[in-house]
Amino acid sequence: MASVLVTGSSGRIGRAVVAELVRHGHFVRGFDRVAGPGPSECLVGTLTDRPALDRALTGIECLVHLAATPDDADFLTELLPNNLIGAYHVLESARLAGVSRLILASSGQVNWWQRQAGGIPVRPEDPPSPRYWYAATKMFLESIGRGFAEMHGISVIVVRLGWCPRTPEQQQEIASQEWSQDVYLSPGDAGRFFACAVEAPTTVRHAVVNAASRPRYQEQFDMTSAQVLLGYEPRDSWPEGLDA
Repeated sequence: MASVLVTGSSGRIGRAVVAELVRHGHFVRGFDRVAGPGPSECLVGTLTDRPALDRALTGIECLVHLAATPDDADFLTELLPNNLIGAYHVLESARLAGVSRLILASSGQVNWWQRQAGGIPVRPEDPPSPRYWYAATKMFLESIGRGFAEMHGISVIVVRLGWCPRTPEQQQEIASQEWSQDVYLSPGDAGRFFACAVEAPTTVRHAVVNAASRPRYQEQFDMTSAQVLLGYEPRDSWPEGLDA
């Protein structure tokens, strides 16, 4: 069993990830702006609070980095501090703490225009076509993840996540569009994916994978590498798992 820090542990995906890792017997420490239920410990702080991150990462073997501004927002006041400066602090703190595996949450939006043009299913190795500034910050995270794997020998798994709705309005938006239902990621499948990533063999040194639930109409994301490398098999399909 591993000691795992989950940033963004009080969010929609974070709660599901914490619950699944606890079920698997891992020691889970949460880190978020507000305390949430579930983890063995929960520390409150922000991604720009380096001392708080240093405390949170003490004794941790695996980092699941979910915390970020989750969609397009003002770049200078939200995306820059949370998704770029925050990424710098959390990854450097993890490196200095001796964390052996980084699992970094990216987004399916990094291949937005390819998918919109019909280039599906999108493969992890396809050239990125970011939707806008939020997706560009995720490309930064993906790139430095590769750098950490090569420079420091840390196992790095980057996951381009499907759409796990956070609000009733987002649920209604998914219900109104067939393609949205095909990129749906249920909380249960999100939890199961990250458990697979935490428990993946140490031979996985660097990987970029897609993660979504089972498509309802047409496959949007090629998840072969997630299956082969990590053993991830989605169970749900829209709208299964919404109430989890």
